Amino acid sequence: MAKSFKELTEREILALAITLEEEDARMYADLAESLQANYPGTAELFRGMMKEETEHRRKLTEVYRERFGDHIPMIRPEDVKGFVKRQPVWLTKNLGLDRIRKTAAAMEFQTRRFYEQSAARTSDARVRQLLTDLAEEERHHEATAEQLTEEHVGKQVIAQEDEAKRRLFIMQIIQPGLAGLMDGSVSTLAPIFAAAITAHNASPGHPDLTAFKVGLAASIGAGISMAFAEALSDDGSLTGRGRPLIRGIACGLMTTAGGIGHTLPFLIPNFQIAFWSAILVVALELAAISWIRHRFMESPWISAAIQVVIGGIVVLLAGIFIGAG
Repeated sequence: MAKSFKELTEREILALAITLEEEDARMYADLAESLQANYPGTAELFRGMMKEETEHRRKLTEVYRERFGDHIPMIRPEDVKGFVKRQPVWLTKNLGLDRIRKTAAAMEFQTRRFYEQSAARTSDARVRQLLTDLAEEERHHEATAEQLTEEHVGKQVIAQEDEAKRRLFIMQIIQPGLAGLMDGSVSTLAPIFAAAITAHNASPGHPDLTAFKVGLAASIGAGISMAFAEALSDDGSLTGRGRPLIRGIACGLMTTAGGIGHTLPFLIPNFQIAFWSAILVVALELAAISWIRHRFMESPWISAAIQVVIGGIVVLLAGIFIGAG
């Protein structure tokens, strides 16, 4: 059973404070290590914060031993009612840089509140003074973090980290998503238009959902296939392309979206309107793919457009030819 904060003795308060500082220091050390490769400036910031938390723990341990001896009972934040539960380190690592910095600020705020409340409940003058001093240090910790930011995360470093984030975003989301969009948009053209023309020739003047059903099945099937192929192709440990699950989801969803786009028009009862609407959607899809390749993959406009458009037109004509044959 968790214990109420009001029930804690001075010994337990000090023991909890020591545990808090130890947890914070270890969290900052883990964050620094995980960020070192891509964000060395921010990693240095957290190393500075880790050193401060280690110093806080040393002061607390020194006072504790003078008052209560060498044995420090194991009291954790989750053992005390009302204490804000912190995210596990492995979850915090996956947050963005801004979220990580805000999480660190929230940690310091919670610790300061704990010291302020604890100081009000202690009777020993030295313990009360130490807790008050630590609360004040935590209050100024944000200013310290800003100084560390100016020193280690200046404008140039922030620009470098932003570029690193951009590269990671391209590798983890844009590349697999673009591959899926291209596959879904192009590979489903032939079966959808072949089915549409075949159904129209068999029953001209009558609405038919054959093309829609074929397109829906082809889009979903291709999405599932591409999602598994992308997720299983690379675990990201060496290439730095991120978690396979996220890449697989991005690739699968964009593959399905690419096929669904020119499938939906075949819900229109009028074949001519449906057919030319689907052609228009295909043109928009190919233009979007060309823009994404130019914007994120730095492909020249003409090169990106020619490669995508020619491939799409060839597959589209193949589907029309097969359906009309």
